[in-house]
Amino acid sequence: MQDSTNPGGYRGLPKKIMCEGVGCFTSSRIDFQLAVVIVARLRTVLLLWTVEPIQALSASAVEDDSVTDYQAFRVELKDKIAHVAINRPDKVNAMNAAFWSEIVDIFQWVDDTDDIRVVVLSGEGKHFSAGIDLQLLAQAASQMGSDVGRNAERLRRQILKLQSSFNAVDNCRKPVIAAIQGYCIGGAIDLIAACDMRYSTLDAQFSIKEIDMGMAADVGTLQRLPRIVGDGMMRELAYTGRTVDGQEAKSIGLVNRTYPDQPSLMAGVFALAADIAAKSPIAIRGTKEMIRYMRDHRVDDGLEYIATWNAAMLQSADLKVAMAAHMSKQKPDFAD
Repeated sequence: MQDSTNPGGYRGLPKKIMCEGVGCFTSSRIDFQLAVVIVARLRTVLLLWTVEPIQALSASAVEDDSVTDYQAFRVELKDKIAHVAINRPDKVNAMNAAFWSEIVDIFQWVDDTDDIRVVVLSGEGKHFSAGIDLQLLAQAASQMGSDVGRNAERLRRQILKLQSSFNAVDNCRKPVIAAIQGYCIGGAIDLIAACDMRYSTLDAQFSIKEIDMGMAADVGTLQRLPRIVGDGMMRELAYTGRTVDGQEAKSIGLVNRTYPDQPSLMAGVFALAADIAAKSPIAIRGTKEMIRYMRDHRVDDGLEYIATWNAAMLQSADLKVAMAAHMSKQKPDFAD
C-alpha cells in the first residue's frame, strides 16, 4: 500500500534504507520490527549456506573410502573396517614427528565414527616398523641445555606425550588388530602391545631394541607386554634385546597366528576383521571395556561393573536382532 507521506515507498518502510552487514538502518527513522524480520531472514539464509556445505562435506567423507591427508599414514574405511597403514616404507616405517601426532588424531576419528567397527593396523612395504625415527631422538638431544632440572622436565613432558600416542590406540573403543611383517622393533613393540590382537608372517622379526641403545623402553612395552607374554618372557626379551621370529612369537603368545607371507597375512586379518565387524557393535565395545577394566581391578569389582553395564546394554535393540537372526538362521544386520 502506497504511503502518501513517503512518495515512492510503502507504509512502514522508509524511502531510503542503508544496510551494513546484517544490521539495517535508515537515514530518518528505524522500523524496529522490520529490521528484526530482515535480520532473522538473513540469519536463516546464512545458516543454510553454512549447513549445506557441511552436510555435503560429511556425506562425501562417509562415501569416500580413503582418507589421504596424513604424512605418516594411509587410512581407508571400507565395509566398517578402518585400515590404518604406516606409510613410510622408504624409511622402514620409522616413527617420525608426524607419526606421533597423527596417530592420536586417527584413533580419535576411529572412536568418534560410528560407521567404524574394527581397525586393522599395518605397515606399508616389506616391514611393519623399525621403531622411533633416530632423527627425532637427535632433535630431542639438541634441545638440551645446561640445567639438569629443566632438561629432566622437558624430557619427561616429551615422553608422556609419546606415551599418549599409544594410549590413544589402547583406549580406542573399537578392536584394533595388528598385522606384522618384517621388522617390528623398539617403538613398534610398544605399538603392537597397545593393540587387541597381533598376527604376523613367519619371517617377522620382533625385538625390544631399546636395551641395545642404552635405555629402558618407555612408551608401554614394559607395562603392557607382561600381560601378553608373561612376566618372565618379557624380562628375557627386555634384558637381552634378542630377536624373536614369527614362529617363536606365536609360541610365546606375542601373536595369535602366523602366515607364510604378507598377502596371506592381510587376507587372514581382514577376514577376521570382517567377522568382528558383523557382530553387534554394542556387544563388541562392551566386551572390550570389560576386558580393559579387569587389567587393574579385582574379580568382584569386574562382576559389579558388568552387572551395571549390562543393566543398560541388555535393553539394546541388538539383542532382539541377534535373537531373531538366530531363530531364522539368517545373518543379523546391526545398526551402527
